[in-house]
Amino acid sequence: MLVSDFDFDLHEELIAQEPLPDRSASRLLHLRRDNGQFRDMRFADFPSLLRPDDLLVLNNSRVFPARLFGRRSGMQAQPISLQNPAAKDFLHGRVEVLLTRQLGPLEWQTLVRPGRKIGVGEKIYFGSADSEEASGPAGPATSPAHAELTAEIISRGDFGERTLRFDPIPDFFALVEKLGHVPLPPYIGRPTPLQDRAEDRERYQTVYARPDASGSAAAPTAGLHFTPKILASIRQRGIGIAEITLHVGLGTFQPVRVENVEEHKIHRESFHISDPVAAQINRALEQRRRIVAVGTTTVRTLEYAASQNPHGKLSPGSGEAGIFIYTGLKFRVVGAMLTNFNLPKSTLLMLISAFAGRENVLRAYTHAVKEKYRFFSYGDCMFVE
Repeated sequence: MLVSDFDFDLHEELIAQEPLPDRSASRLLHLRRDNGQFRDMRFADFPSLLRPDDLLVLNNSRVFPARLFGRRSGMQAQPISLQNPAAKDFLHGRVEVLLTRQLGPLEWQTLVRPGRKIGVGEKIYFGSADSEEASGPAGPATSPAHAELTAEIISRGDFGERTLRFDPIPDFFALVEKLGHVPLPPYIGRPTPLQDRAEDRERYQTVYARPDASGSAAAPTAGLHFTPKILASIRQRGIGIAEITLHVGLGTFQPVRVENVEEHKIHRESFHISDPVAAQINRALEQRRRIVAVGTTTVRTLEYAASQNPHGKLSPGSGEAGIFIYTGLKFRVVGAMLTNFNLPKSTLLMLISAFAGRENVLRAYTHAVKEKYRFFSYGDCMFVE
């Protein structure tokens, strides 16, 4: 199967740049996978689409300010001519680091920009000045003595991927909250390189994200439409709600760089399913109740957990989901899903196509483009059943 089979025409003006003032005011496209029919609705109608015995499953992971700006030491940089006007800025220049997956107490999988010539052994220093002045002219490098956070590159991968080991500090996440920026996707353009604004810390976050479930480098965006009022209306109808955790990382947003779908290798992402939630979902499956997943991150977590059990049940615990869902996979858990409109040729679009059929999904997307639905993170949504 070709990656190009999942392409579609999208006008740039349809990529949502700002969230709506009211989260639940989004449009919703309702797609039936049995017959391919769809209809235009509003997200405020979503509770009415749920059945009384449904179990709604949410991803409660919290987005943290995973985008850091620092300065490289220049110790391990590849040589550059001193006559080159860019020599000083290159050796002691700015570095942007996106924390994508925690590998250990002090080690992180990251994306580094610019990263092509930054090698293993290079040190990066982070401080308040670099964080606040990242959109201004380059100044002197942050010195080791004044760094608030220091990291060393211990391994490198393709396309800017690096593994960083940070020096020990008393409270790593507290310092990242201070120095970091909201990791808005690159298709959300803002006037300065910093991109994010204070209000993004609230709007690029679901209302049910848990403070003790911090770890996502991108929002589980299908959940951005929910409000406390919508959740209350769902509970008032007696519909069960369960919460799992999957920390969104490279597995969600890394582009597909191969021609054949089957050749793509997806990155692993950390997840957790508690004992009560595993029991709640297994009980619903035994009773043949429908599991409704909010977002592709929830779908991947549930289907990966079920794939690890020969009986298709969910086992509680923590792990790393590395499942790549595309046409041919048998869904063991999910019976319906809510999702935002995703990028062309993305693994997320392939997942939805595996669930509802590629032709059905692409016809629905063509309709959404024609009717000027808002696309991607801050955009509208689709309910597939």
